[in-house]
Amino acid sequence: MFATIEGIELLDSTDELSKMILLSEDTQNYLDKYKKLRSTKESMDKINRFAKLKELYEEVQRFGRYHPDYSRVMKEIRERKREMDMDPNVAQFRIAENNVQSLLDEVSKIIGHSVSEHVKIPTGNAFFDSGSSCSGGCGSGGGCSCSA
Repeated sequence: MFATIEGIELLDSTDELSKMILLSEDTQNYLDKYKKLRSTKESMDKINRFAKLKELYEEVQRFGRYHPDYSRVMKEIRERKREMDMDPNVAQFRIAENNVQSLLDEVSKIIGHSVSEHVKIPTGNAFFDSGSSCSGGCGSGGGCSCSA
């Protein structure tokens, strides 16, 4: 590949953009909430209990209602999930995670639409995908009746 001035300028711009994203308030908040979550023993215990039970849940799902522990596991997985979701550190982390995802979706939209208004941006966010009946990245060439 030949290095051109335009190519080097593009790489410099991408480096600058990624630094801006990493230094953004949303990303810094995300990193803070992540560190707090990982350093809180009680929160991590809830997450680990849920993860262990999730393995058993997947085993039960293979057999469905015919598994002997189906009812117990289904009830317990809902209880552990709720316990984990209600943990303040987990909730704050998820909010921060969604904020960073929104920032990345916005950046993707700006970059994609700077190329062409017809570029599909698979954000997974209904706000950005409102012009289409699919999630934006179906790849079927309109086979799902989206406005590809």
